Amino acid sequence: MATFDVFNMKREKVGSIDLADEVFGTEVREQLFYEVVKGQLASKRQGTQCAKNRSAVSGSTKKLYKQKGTGRARHGSIRAPVFVGGGQAHPPRPREWSYEPPRRVRALALTSALSKFGKEGRLVVVDKLDLGEVKTKKLVETLHALKADQKALVVDSQDNEKLRLSIRNCKDHQFLPPEGVNVYDLLRHDTLVLSKDAAKALEERCLKQSASRAARAANGGAQ
Repeated sequence: MATFDVFNMKREKVGSIDLADEVFGTEVREQLFYEVVKGQLASKRQGTQCAKNRSAVSGSTKKLYKQKGTGRARHGSIRAPVFVGGGQAHPPRPREWSYEPPRRVRALALTSALSKFGKEGRLVVVDKLDLGEVKTKKLVETLHALKADQKALVVDSQDNEKLRLSIRNCKDHQFLPPEGVNVYDLLRHDTLVLSKDAAKALEERCLKQSASRAARAANGGAQ
């Protein structure tokens, strides 16, 4: 088991917590980060770009002038790409960019990212993240006390509405519930701040995924 200190909101040690090595102490496989982040960013692309080709623009299809004897270039429809108002040659079309790496790759990348934070000392576990009021200034002071001033990803229960509303005005900090933690958001922050309950929920989520993979492997299923 990986053991981490538990602090209060003033960074005073109030205990410790044991978390599964499979989640917070596993081998860091940085080569998986690229595949997962690329998939996440590709899935965010709208793919709505579109332009009209010569068959889609309005205009006559009559041949402009006879083929030979004019001394000019040979032209057909005025909708050709060489004319103003004509269709575009090889225009972009709407397409779907999203794709997902294999489930096992995504799961291993997530546990690798969590383990990376733990091994580099950038993971802070807090017993309870209770601000008492919706106040961004109070949140910033709390993160400063926790030594998480620069780009902190704060993870707590979705029910912690005061924390979520307090952090939304911060440019460099982000709030996520345990079920929303992902590789891209982890890697673009410097510090991971977890409440004690969120750490357990995140551990349970990853272990459940691992157990599901093992069950599928035992049944001879795919990823």
